[in-house]
Amino acid sequence: MITIDNKPIKLQIWDTAGQESFRSITRSYYRGAAGALLVYDITRRETFNHLASWLEDARQHANANMTIMLVGNKCDLSHRRAVSFEEGEQFAKENGLIFMEASAKTAQNVEEGFVKTAGAIYKKIQDGVFDHKICL
Repeated sequence: MITIDNKPIKLQIWDTAGQESFRSITRSYYRGAAGALLVYDITRRETFNHLASWLEDARQHANANMTIMLVGNKCDLSHRRAVSFEEGEQFAKENGLIFMEASAKTAQNVEEGFVKTAGAIYKKIQDGVFDHKICL
């Protein structure tokens, strides 16, 4: 539960872990979703290289107005970085995504990622892009 504009917002979150074996199941989660966080590991280039196909899946199986946040995880391990901040930022810009880096280990920017995504969705609800009963 988070608060936006003094209103409590309940989020329903599924973690699909990006595993190829769950890809067909993952696609079903996109239906009815108003937002998604695509997460890659900044210390593992191969996870960044999968972003284009993950994004294609999201856009193919979800509402065209879905808000997508790109998150570079493990920023606490920047000394082992394999993907630069600028590369993540550029991918997000080219694809119309919100971007940030975070650390699940230290919790840096984790809550902010959900709040920013939910805030963008909430604005779309206020603007009439989404029904107010949309799955956040």
